[in-house]
Amino acid sequence: MHRKVSGRGASSEGTTVLEAIESYLRYKINADGSKTTMRSPLREFADHCRDERDLEFVDELTPHDVRSYSEHLYDRVVIDEDLAASTAHNYFAYVRAFLSWSVREQHLESNPANTNTAMDPLPEDDGKRKRQYWSQEDRETLLEYSTKRVDMALEGTIRIDAETAFRDRAIVVMLDGTGARGAELFADPKDDKRNGLRWKDVDFDERLIEVYGKSREYEQAPFPASVHDVLKRWYRVQEPTTEAWPVFPTGHYGSKKRTLEDALGEKAVSRALGDRGDAGKTEVLDRLHCEHEVPPPSISKEGVRRLLKRLTDEADIDPDGEYDYLTLHGARRALGRDLYTSGMSEKAQEALRHNSIETTHEAYADVKMKDVSDSIDDVRG
Repeated sequence: MHRKVSGRGASSEGTTVLEAIESYLRYKINADGSKTTMRSPLREFADHCRDERDLEFVDELTPHDVRSYSEHLYDRVVIDEDLAASTAHNYFAYVRAFLSWSVREQHLESNPANTNTAMDPLPEDDGKRKRQYWSQEDRETLLEYSTKRVDMALEGTIRIDAETAFRDRAIVVMLDGTGARGAELFADPKDDKRNGLRWKDVDFDERLIEVYGKSREYEQAPFPASVHDVLKRWYRVQEPTTEAWPVFPTGHYGSKKRTLEDALGEKAVSRALGDRGDAGKTEVLDRLHCEHEVPPPSISKEGVRRLLKRLTDEADIDPDGEYDYLTLHGARRALGRDLYTSGMSEKAQEALRHNSIETTHEAYADVKMKDVSDSIDDVRG
C-alpha cells in the first residue's frame, strides 16, 4: 500500500500498525488459543496508536508512543479498576513481543518497548487482583455525608463553597446511580476525546445521558429518579451559560486560567486579574468564563479519585478489601452486583453496557459462586 500523509507528516510506503499486527497473528502465532488471547489487546494497542498518538504506521513508533500505552494500562488498573495489574503486564508483553517481531521483519530498527521510558508507567504487580464493590452501608453513608456537606457549606461551617459541595454531591450520586465509568463522566488529560460529560449530553425528560463509551462510540446510559433530582438541582445551582458547559467543572485554578488565556489571550486575563479589586482570583476567572461563554475544563478522573479519598476519610468510612477508600469503579461494580443478585442479569448487562451477557456473568463470577455456596448451605442445612 502507499502511505498517506499521517498526523506526523511522513509520506512514503509503509505498513500500518494494524496490518503488522494481523500479519504477526497470522504467520507467527500458531496456537489458536494464543491468537484469541492476544488479538484483542494488540488491536487495542493499534487503536491507541491511531486515536491517542495520531500514529498509523509501525515504523513511526517511538518509546514515548509505547509509554503512552503503558500509561493507559496504568489508568485502567489504578483509576478505572477494570483490569488486574498482572493482566496489564501481560498486555504489555504481547505488545513487546509483537514489536520484537516487527524488528525482525525490518518494520522497525529497534524495539521501542525495550526501554525504561516505555515500561516505567506500568502498575506494580503484587499478584493480587484488587476488586471493590461499594457495600450498601458504605454507599448510604457516603450519600448521606455528601448531602450533609452541602448543608454545612450553606451554613458556612466548613471551608468549602456551596457550589463545590453541590457539584461533589452530584458526582457521588451520578457514580452511584448510573453505572457509568469514570472515563465517561470526567476528563482524561491523555485523551482529547474524553473531556468530560457536558450538559448537552444530559436528557432530563428521557432520564438518560450520552457518554463516549469504552467502545470509543457514543452510548446511552440511564439514570434513576434519585440521580435525576440531584442533577436537576445542581443544574439550577450552576446555571451554565451554554449547554457545552461541563456537568462537573474543575476547581483547579491553573486549568481555568490556561483555558481562558487560550480563548481570550494572556493580556486580557492578566488585565482582569490585575483589576479585580476585592474579588478573589478564582472569582474573577469564573466571571470571565461566564461572561465570554468559555466553558472551563471538566474535573479529571484523577481529581475525582482524590475527591473520593477525601470524602471516604471525612465520612469515617472503612471499606472492606484492598482499597482504603471508595473507588470510582467500585460504584459501577456495586450497581451491577445489586441488579445481578436480584435475578436481573440482563438488566445488569444493559445498565453496564456490556457487549454480551457472558461478559456480565464473567464480571460477577465471584458473586455467582458465593450464591452457589449459599445454596449448598441451604440444601445441606
